[in-house]
Amino acid sequence: MIVFKQIADLQKHLQSLKKENKRVGFVPTMGALHQGHLSLIKLAQSFSDIVVCSIFVNPTQFNDSKDFDQYPITIEQDILLLEKQNTNILFLPSISEIYPKEKQPLSTYHLGVIETVLEGSFRPGHFQGVCQVVDRLLEIVIPDNLFLGQKDYQQVMIIQKMIELKKHSTKIIIGETLREKTGLANSSRNLRLSENEKKNATAIYQSLLFIKENIDKKPILELQQEVSDRLLNSGFKHIDYIAIVNAKTLQSIATFNKEVPTIALIAAFMGEVRLIDNLIL
Repeated sequence: MIVFKQIADLQKHLQSLKKENKRVGFVPTMGALHQGHLSLIKLAQSFSDIVVCSIFVNPTQFNDSKDFDQYPITIEQDILLLEKQNTNILFLPSISEIYPKEKQPLSTYHLGVIETVLEGSFRPGHFQGVCQVVDRLLEIVIPDNLFLGQKDYQQVMIIQKMIELKKHSTKIIIGETLREKTGLANSSRNLRLSENEKKNATAIYQSLLFIKENIDKKPILELQQEVSDRLLNSGFKHIDYIAIVNAKTLQSIATFNKEVPTIALIAAFMGEVRLIDNLIL
């Protein structure tokens, strides 16, 4: 694996590979890598000749500065995992490399309603920050395909909208959410959970399964209340949302219709750690 810290060096190397008609797959991360990230690397390898992974903790997408300060940094372990997975290239830029002074002020993206609901309503400015960093990374890497995980479902929709707005040629390929044996979705935030909290946090996935099993048997409001009770009784201290929405628009639905693509999404706090998960219904 080759590690690049400078944009110019990375681009020079990639340009030589593209002259050989090598297809480039890209997996952007913020480090603290886990099996979910590695599953995206594997997926990228199945579609690509060259796989680029980036590690960059993006300050512009944290609406809570404490969250940014507490984000786990495990770079040595991350490099080892990427090497074991035979990743071709790691891009490890500094903040000044991604956001140079000459590129200030940062872009604003007109994302529409999908920016204002669910995560957007609880984390104002978050998706603008996501778009800023992914837009910049796509300008740098110019990959054929971008590999993202379904766990961040709304974020995938946001990035797709940004790609359309900026007319990037890159296509998105979505990888399934990878879960621990307990059902808990792999997440870098899991590193901040105690063993007991990790055990209790599996209630999110169990709640999503409960919704899927009962979506055509109970009214949606009743389901949401039952799931809220389940989560709070399992040790979650606060719930941001339990949403059952149209999977294409993220708009709430009043009743379930098998003909309409539907997804259930949950965001809740286990201790100080905010966890998200979703399930296609």
